Amino acid sequence: MTIRSAGSQRFCSTFPFARAGIRRITNRIFSPPKRWALLAGLIVLGSFAIAQNAPQITSLDPTEGKVNDTIVVSGSNLGKESVTSVYLSDDKNDFKATIVDQSDAKITVKVPQVKAGSYNVSLEVGNKLFIKPIKFKVDE
Repeated sequence: MTIRSAGSQRFCSTFPFARAGIRRITNRIFSPPKRWALLAGLIVLGSFAIAQNAPQITSLDPTEGKVNDTIVVSGSNLGKESVTSVYLSDDKNDFKATIVDQSDAKITVKVPQVKAGSYNVSLEVGNKLFIKPIKFKVDE
């Protein structure tokens, strides 16, 4: 008599109960709810990995000023390889600011020609514009 491993095709065809047993064990380990939970976990972990490299704004200096004034946007991952442009955004329009200086920790920009009011600071990353909840007030 020859002894064969459980993974052998002959063993499974000779002993059909072995194939059913292996299938039952596999289905218990990777049941549909567990598959969905595993997939959801991978998506969450992937989004955390991406978010760690996303540009973040921690502060503005100053928080209000006039057209052509200089603003320093501080944060992380603000380098040229991440952020391509900075905008002041209202509910309808995005106004591109001129970048004067840029590093990974800060971007210095000039306030574009806009009307007086409150604007969100937006960052262009690749071809996407991310409007941040950081406000800048333009005075007359």
